[in-house]
Amino acid sequence: MAQIATFDDWIDHFRQWQTEIGLDLPGLRAHRFETRFGLLRSHEIEFGDFAGRRKWERLMEIPEQRVRDALERLIAVQGDTELASVEQQRRLAASAPSRQDLESLARVMTEEMRHGWQMASLLVTHFGSSGKIEAQKLLERHAFSGTRILGAFNEEVADWLDFFTYTCFIDRDGKYQLQMLSGSAFAPLARSMPPMLHEEAFHLGTGYSGLKRILLAGRVPVEIIQRSLNQWVPRAFDLFGVDGSSSAHWAYVWGLKGRFDEATAGPADRDRLNEYARERYRQECEDIVARLNRRLPWESPKLYVPDPRFNRRIGDFAGEPYTADGRLVDEVAYAEYRARVLPTGEDQALLAAISKEGDWIAKKERSATEGHHGDQAGSHR
Repeated sequence: MAQIATFDDWIDHFRQWQTEIGLDLPGLRAHRFETRFGLLRSHEIEFGDFAGRRKWERLMEIPEQRVRDALERLIAVQGDTELASVEQQRRLAASAPSRQDLESLARVMTEEMRHGWQMASLLVTHFGSSGKIEAQKLLERHAFSGTRILGAFNEEVADWLDFFTYTCFIDRDGKYQLQMLSGSAFAPLARSMPPMLHEEAFHLGTGYSGLKRILLAGRVPVEIIQRSLNQWVPRAFDLFGVDGSSSAHWAYVWGLKGRFDEATAGPADRDRLNEYARERYRQECEDIVARLNRRLPWESPKLYVPDPRFNRRIGDFAGEPYTADGRLVDEVAYAEYRARVLPTGEDQALLAAISKEGDWIAKKERSATEGHHGDQAGSHR
C-alpha cells in the first residue's frame, strides 16, 4: 500500500480495503461516507490538570508532546476497533435470518466504517506525518490475521448468535469508550462523539433485540446462548484495560479521556479509572441479562453474566483459573471446565442446522432504532 499524503489518498485506500476484505452489502458502493461533528458540552476542559482552560482546537495548542502522542494513540486505537469489527462481521450477510436483519447488518457495518473514517480524518488532518502513518495502519492491520491492536477485535464473529451477542455486549463497551472521549480536551475529538454515540445506540438495540428474538423463538438451547455470553463478555471486560492503569491515569490528568459519567460523577480515583468503568459496565450487563431472562419460561435455566475474573486475558486476573460463577479451581479442572462452558464446534453445527429450518429467531416487531431502555444515545448504557 503506497503511503498517503492527503485524506483523499486515504479514501482511495479505504475503497481498496473494502474490496480486499470481501464486503458485499446492500448499497455499500453507493454510500457516501462523511465526517460528522456535534456540539461540545463545554468549551472549557472539564477534568484533569488543565481543567478550566479553553479546549484545544489545534494540535499545537496542546502544551506537551507527550500529551499529543497519547492523544494520537487514543484516536488510532478507537479507529482500529471500528474497522476491525467490520472485518469480524464481513461473512454474515449470506446467512442473514431475514431481509430486515440483512439491512440491520449493513447499517451496523456502514456506521462502524464511518466511525473508522472519522478517526482517520482526525489523524490525517491534525497529526501531520505520524497521523498519516497511523491512519494508513488502520487499513493494513486485519482482524482475520490477528493484527488488530486489541485482542477482542481479532476473534471471529462466526454466526448470528455471535453477532447479536457481540453488538449487545462488545458494542456496549464501545459506547462507554465513546462517552469517555466525549469530554476530551481536544475539541475535534469531543465533537466527533455525539454523532458516533447516536449511531452506536442502533447497534446496541440490534444486539439486544436479536438475543430477545432468539429467546422468544425458543429453539436455541439456553446453554448455547450462555456459552456465547461466556465468550464475549470477558472480552468486553478486557477492553476496559488493565487494573491500576497508568495510561488511563495520565489520559485523565491531561484531560484527554474522562469517565463515562464525568458530568455528574464526584472526585475521580485516578488510579482506578478502568476498574470504575468496568464495574459499572458489569452492573449494566446484569440489568440487560435480567431483562432477557424475562423472555424465558419460568422453568427454564436462566442466563447470567460471567464473573469478571473468568476467562480474562489482561489485567490482574489474566489466565487465572476462575469459573464463570467466581470459584477458584486448579489448572486441570479449569481446562476441563472451559471446554464445557465456552462455544464448541457442536454448538455451531447445531445452530447451523436449526437456522436452516427458518424458525430459530422470532420476527422483528419494530426497528431497533427505537432503542431499548438504557440503549439510547444520550444515556449511560
